[in-house]
Amino acid sequence: MRITRRRMLQMSAGSLLASGLWPGALAAQPPQTGAFRFLVINDLHYIDQRCGTWFDQRVLPPIRQAQQRPDFILVVGDLVENGTRAQFGPVKDLLDGLHIPYHVVIGNHDWRTQTERTIYKVMFPNQINYTFEHQGWQFIGLDTTEGTNYQNTSIASDTMRWLDDNLPRLNRQRPTVVFTHFPMGPTVTYRPRNAETLLNKFRDFNLQAVYNGHFHGFTERTVGRSIVTTNRCCAISRNNHDGSREKGYFQCQARERRIERTFVEVRPA
Repeated sequence: MRITRRRMLQMSAGSLLASGLWPGALAAQPPQTGAFRFLVINDLHYIDQRCGTWFDQRVLPPIRQAQQRPDFILVVGDLVENGTRAQFGPVKDLLDGLHIPYHVVIGNHDWRTQTERTIYKVMFPNQINYTFEHQGWQFIGLDTTEGTNYQNTSIASDTMRWLDDNLPRLNRQRPTVVFTHFPMGPTVTYRPRNAETLLNKFRDFNLQAVYNGHFHGFTERTVGRSIVTTNRCCAISRNNHDGSREKGYFQCQARERRIERTFVEVRPA
């Protein structure tokens, strides 16, 4: 029901309550959201031109040629193998060439050394810990790496402080998606030691999904109302950790504050 502010002021408190228009009740209503599509790609591990051919000829053409192009792409870490400019440059060119907005988070292979990630930050500025909104949804990209370490890691205190500073500014009722490199799901291989501490910070949020990489294989965990997943890698240069042979990415459809997820397989020539 639509009602003008003037009419609302003229109504009694009893009428507002009976109509479900009491200001407190209005504030509690979930924000309006739109329907949209996006992709989630993890672990590209670009090394050399062989990888470039794989992406240019096998991975990206279905995305370029799709009748309904995605609104954006989430790339959840390990874009390259060794964190070098020679590897980051071609990956960025391939992603830019899609002419689709994309958002990345850093993986452990995107560090040049244990303490050096300048090239990543230059190539993808302001994409360490950050948020963006789309059609009424909140997306939060987080750095869960510990330099180049790949196991027995802890999420850096900088990320935890960023969450403490920024989560109070976000809308807890708005449907929310978190994307990181390291897996957040309970019992998943390579999960950081303090992953539970990070997830607990979203306890009061309408957290719908958490997308992760690093473990090359499909896993799905339920944490509260949230679906936490990893996926098979999208690299020609690396195998999957779970022994599966498929390579690919997730195609996601957001509607009515829920996400439907489909695995899209990419086959070799």
